[in-house]
Amino acid sequence: MKTKVFAFTAACLLGTFILQAQSTKTTVGGTTFGVRAGINFQNLNGEFLGNDLDFKLKTGFHIGVNAEIPIADEFYIQPGLLFSTKGANWDDDDDTKTNISYLELPVNFLYKPVLGTGKLLLGFGPYAGYAIGGKVKSDDGDVDLEFESELPANQVGMYFYTVRRFDFGANLLAGYEFNNKLSFQLNAQLGLTNISPEVVGADKDDFKTKNTGFGVSVGYRF
Repeated sequence: MKTKVFAFTAACLLGTFILQAQSTKTTVGGTTFGVRAGINFQNLNGEFLGNDLDFKLKTGFHIGVNAEIPIADEFYIQPGLLFSTKGANWDDDDDTKTNISYLELPVNFLYKPVLGTGKLLLGFGPYAGYAIGGKVKSDDGDVDLEFESELPANQVGMYFYTVRRFDFGANLLAGYEFNNKLSFQLNAQLGLTNISPEVVGADKDDFKTKNTGFGVSVGYRF
């Protein structure tokens, strides 16, 4: 039920951006819409009982849509809606890995100066994510992730199999858009929210996990 509510809310927010953009024409041009897809290289960084997590990068993907709303010459606000897979490998051999699927709402401030026959892309902004599913996969079988904000002290063993639903962080992007509207870009994300559940009676600093990652993507504007 929560997943459906979030998906509906996300669609409404994106729809609001689109309707506002369609009804607003500025002297620097109208709003455009685009699609984007690419590869993620993700990790989970943090601490467990005072020890740094030693997870490894995991490959995932993202796909979604966005709008570019002009606010001044060469400057845009770019809201979007993405499906993105994140997580981490527990070791170098990929024997065990955490997979988390998110719906994300990035809102980037974008600078697009003309460079050659196309445009340079430079942007930054926040994102909000909502986990819609996840598993810990290993040779012994798959275990579905639990989504809880709190763990009883006697269930600390479930720490690596439990995450919070909501994530929040910052985006950075740099790329190039060709005159045929095809674009390539490098993306980076820094999670700012602890997605680990709070363990009752424990020091919060002993249990911290944040999403971090980077990737490459291809986009097209209509």
